Amino acid sequence: MKKYTLLFLFLLFILSSFKQDKQAYQLFSSEGKKLKYKDLVKRAGESDIVFFGELHNNPICHWLQLELSRDLYNPEDKQLILGAEMFETDNQLLLDEYLSGTIKQKNFENEAKLWPNYDTDYSPLIEFARANEVDFVATNIPRRYAAVVHKMGFEGLDSLSKEAKALLPPLPVLYDPELKGYKSMLEMMGGMGGHANLNLPKAQAIKDATMAHNILQNYSDNKLFLHFNGTYHTNDHEGIVWYIKQERPDLNILTIASVEQEDLDGLNEDFQGKADVILCIPSRMTKTY
Repeated sequence: MKKYTLLFLFLLFILSSFKQDKQAYQLFSSEGKKLKYKDLVKRAGESDIVFFGELHNNPICHWLQLELSRDLYNPEDKQLILGAEMFETDNQLLLDEYLSGTIKQKNFENEAKLWPNYDTDYSPLIEFARANEVDFVATNIPRRYAAVVHKMGFEGLDSLSKEAKALLPPLPVLYDPELKGYKSMLEMMGGMGGHANLNLPKAQAIKDATMAHNILQNYSDNKLFLHFNGTYHTNDHEGIVWYIKQERPDLNILTIASVEQEDLDGLNEDFQGKADVILCIPSRMTKTY
């Protein structure tokens, strides 16, 4: 009996030790089932397009983006292509010149429109692409044209030059104001006591449409496109995903949503269904800015 008591106490000690471990993240399925990182890699490798929805200032998101890129890089299987919301279409030439070694890092970083957290959060992805000769697509609309839509609606784009329109998806773009993500933007503005600008979700939609267009322009069979964007752009399989599916409903798309909550024991019901895979991170995680 004493032998079994000691074994029981030992097991309790081991279990309590595991409970004291500090997890940096936990992956969940859409239904809230815990997943392992290898499950994510397997599902991503079987996909045509993977959307990694990030929280822009969360270091775990950026670390996992780089790790996933490394683990999906397999030239003997599928050609990996990277793309990101953080780079605008009018900077594609600069990006290509840097990746090919034509221009120096200093010139690229001085002339490209880089986000303030580029050095810590996005530079590692660019350097990975450069070292491994992986194409990197600047997918987002130039912000000045999103501002045009915010001010004048989609009609404001009609007056742009031929050269400017080359940086956009074909006009006119489809738009469904009933999509949950776009409707919630207006509700949020109204709930804050401000006047809801009906063009606000349209400005979001032109970004989504542009990113979808540039992804499809660079995707072809036997390629794997891994795209990085704010999680809001692909939550609930809307945004960029909705636009992709209007043209290519046949593609196998995997979405990853990033969320924060107090503990990682289980996924908050409010987050279930946001994506195919949910990256759950402790809300007290340090931020990059």
